[in-house]
Amino acid sequence: MEGLQSLTLHAYPLRNPNNGAGRRRSAAKGVFFVSATAAPKVSAPQRQKDPKKRVVITGMGLVSVFGNDVDGYYDKLLSGESGITAIDSFDASQFSTRFAGQIRGFSGEGYIFSKNDHRLDDCIRYCIVAGKKALESANLAAGSLSKIDKKRVGVIVGSGMGGVKVLSDGTQTLIEKGHKKITPFLIPYANTSMGSRLLAIDFGFMGPNYSISTACATSNYCFYAAANHIRKGEADLMIAGGTEAGINPLGLAGFVACRALSQRNDDPKTASRPWDKDRDGFFMGEGAGVLVSLHSSYVLLSSYKVIVSMNAYTS
Repeated sequence: MEGLQSLTLHAYPLRNPNNGAGRRRSAAKGVFFVSATAAPKVSAPQRQKDPKKRVVITGMGLVSVFGNDVDGYYDKLLSGESGITAIDSFDASQFSTRFAGQIRGFSGEGYIFSKNDHRLDDCIRYCIVAGKKALESANLAAGSLSKIDKKRVGVIVGSGMGGVKVLSDGTQTLIEKGHKKITPFLIPYANTSMGSRLLAIDFGFMGPNYSISTACATSNYCFYAAANHIRKGEADLMIAGGTEAGINPLGLAGFVACRALSQRNDDPKTASRPWDKDRDGFFMGEGAGVLVSLHSSYVLLSSYKVIVSMNAYTS
């Protein structure tokens, strides 16, 4: 935008050369010429370029097929252990793909109010638990937030599919029992942004709060957006990541219909082979991953640990 100039336009009746150089044709004839005058130079606002606003990651939290502990999850990955197994949360025998990265035995105890726990879609439950674990990892559990300006703390946790189970259950209720039996929580809990909202509500965070939904790249875009809020001085601390819980009949049926899933039901642990000439698709998984990020100058004034610095972004 630098150097862009706008134009100021003025319309005048066209001079008639047959009537003398100084005379103009009547305006009633509707013939005009236009002169253009350059307006003063304008430019777009410049982003702050403070080197002290380097963004750093200070906390991590997750919910996965290997549990909710980051170190335990990492150890499983290093050992080459697979969390892909046959689906048993519903009858998948009629589907061409019958395996996934399914979470079993998940509990929100200690992280989600019991009054709400049974109402929430797993997509939201995973988000809340992963988000709170990330804050714990950053030494910012509920009892340690007094030193934080909550107006400058934001949450951006996205989802590609949102609350698919809640939406599926609501559709079934509509068909079987009619619209009057549908829960009033259907729309909010099927929404992709509800995880971000509830996480912020639990802590009273009043900074930037929304979700991004860009399919498989959702979390990356959320991390990037969160870092930008910090770099531009709009927030001091951001909680960002992604959450998904689509392993249910509707979610599985949708991907099967796309012919996107592997059908190696006899060997699910080796089904993921994206660069193999015999590849036949991917498989579904579920869980959540959340990072806590701060600007580095804030970290220097406090006692926060730095896990990694976010210097660049791509997706």
